[in-house]
Amino acid sequence: MAAILELAGVLKAFGAITVADDQSWSLGTGEALGVIGPNGAGKTTMFNLVTGTLPVDGGAIRLAGEDITDWPAARRCRAGLARSFQVPQPFGAMTIFENAFVAATQGAGLAPAEAEDLCLDVLDRTGLLRKANTMAGGLTLLERKRLELARAMCAKPRVLLLDEIAGGLTDHECKSLIETINGLRSTGISIVWIEHVVHALLAVVDRLIVIDFGRKIAEGEPRAIMDSREVRKIYLGIEADA
Repeated sequence: MAAILELAGVLKAFGAITVADDQSWSLGTGEALGVIGPNGAGKTTMFNLVTGTLPVDGGAIRLAGEDITDWPAARRCRAGLARSFQVPQPFGAMTIFENAFVAATQGAGLAPAEAEDLCLDVLDRTGLLRKANTMAGGLTLLERKRLELARAMCAKPRVLLLDEIAGGLTDHECKSLIETINGLRSTGISIVWIEHVVHALLAVVDRLIVIDFGRKIAEGEPRAIMDSREVRKIYLGIEADA
């Protein structure tokens, strides 16, 4: 499987605090990769480094084999990197459709007619089409999460980065979101998903990595990773001999 995204020895520190410590991993084309780790482990910071909202202190980031380490965030977005945020950040005074349209025209750089077609398709895929003219400021949590997903998709990503998109949802809402994400995978998009709702990850991802104190400590098949004594101790707080 060819790699669409690669991190090679990525480093980032704020003073004496290291938040990315020799981060090295790759994402295959069409693959879904899950990322878990304790709060404060550096997972969201990793997304900020990948998308260019934070500069790296060392190492390299490559997209489809091209070094994008020094590219600004806007150029990375146009090249196919898009993300959702842990706390949804819609334009509350705009409709759902207008939020999506901004992502399509500014994030993907599409002309208005093409952007409109894309937005309607994405809103349909994410279950928001019937509410396209609803103001984003009045949405439920699930609808805001879906809009985060829709806006990222309207940027036409090759790689979609999801940051705790299932957090705060009920079991029923989470199941519905999983179905939506699995549906998006059928388009061939590659996904990196940070999530504390582990059962949601296990329903979608092909592989898991575990991050602690900015360092990758484990990587592999999801069930095997969750059964690892080291992961149980560090991530789940269960003693290794339990």
